[in-house]
Amino acid sequence: MTDPVLYIGNKNYSSWSFRPWIGMRTTGIAFEEKLVPFDMAAGNPQFKTFSPTGKVPVLVDADLTVWESLAILDHVARKHPASGLWPENPDDRTRAMAMCSEMVSSFAALRSACPMNMRRERQPIQTTPAILADVARIQSLWSHCLEASGGPFLFGAFSIADAMYAPVVNRLDVYAFETSPAVDGYMARMKALPAWREWEMAGRAEPWIVDEDEA
Repeated sequence: MTDPVLYIGNKNYSSWSFRPWIGMRTTGIAFEEKLVPFDMAAGNPQFKTFSPTGKVPVLVDADLTVWESLAILDHVARKHPASGLWPENPDDRTRAMAMCSEMVSSFAALRSACPMNMRRERQPIQTTPAILADVARIQSLWSHCLEASGGPFLFGAFSIADAMYAPVVNRLDVYAFETSPAVDGYMARMKALPAWREWEMAGRAEPWIVDEDEA
């Protein structure tokens, strides 16, 4: 069997690509990476050659094409149950899915004002009540999980929940939001992951600049 192919966008900016990539890399699930950059505001027309939505990420696993970050992670978690991508405890799996679904559907103010940017110089931006409400909700989610599990990650061992919130770790860091000691520690552990460091180093080295993501 050949490894599945994960199509991703720019490592500096592509938050949705980062999610399945760090999840699979951290848990040792083998895949072939194909990076197709979006060095233009409207993305890249080439995405349509492999993506049914014209967006990244996309996983091609034999005859199956999977789009959307959470669906990709769920697919590989079910295919590789020993990876531990979903928490072992059934209640924790349900909570993790709820958190991941909230990440997909929520936090529009933070995501719009603060694009993921691995090479951004750390400095704050002018905030709004909506942005601060998003940050407060995220910190509450993380703090509750860390207290319940004892860490080091949201549900103890690294899981899909950590992968789905990884780009938010970058946002809270590089946009210099005030965070609690528990959240600070969690963010430091995420950023210390070998997979995080690999992705960040590659993102910082990329030549492409997308002006609309340089907030």
